[in-house]
Amino acid sequence: MGWLQGILGGVIGAEALSLIKEYLEKHGGVEGAVAEFDKPGLGEKVKSWVSTGPNLPITSEEIQKALGSERVKALAAKVGIPIDKVAELLAKNLPIAIDKATPEGKLPTQQG
Repeated sequence: MGWLQGILGGVIGAEALSLIKEYLEKHGGVEGAVAEFDKPGLGEKVKSWVSTGPNLPITSEEIQKALGSERVKALAAKVGIPIDKVAELLAKNLPIAIDKATPEGKLPTQQG
C-alpha cells in the first residue's frame, strides 16, 4: 500500500499514517472501509469522504461503534498506539485518507 504514503505523505503524521495503513490493509482497502462504516448507519458520512464535496466529520465514538472494541484493541497492539488514541486518530485522519484516495469522487476499482 505504498500509494497511501504517496498521497498522505506530509498531510498526516507518521503515527496516524501507520494506523491508517494497517487498518486499510486488514479491512479490504478503501472499499472495505466504506462498506464497514456503511453498516452501522454511517454511510452518509463515509460517502462524503469519497465524493468531491466536503468531508463530513466522524467522532471517535462512531469509529468505536463501527469497528468494535476488539478491532480497536488489535489495531492499537499492532501499531503500538494507546487504545484510547486509536479511535481519535482514525476519526481525525480516516476521512482525509479516503478523500485523498478517491480524488475523482468514486471508489477505486482495485488498490495495490
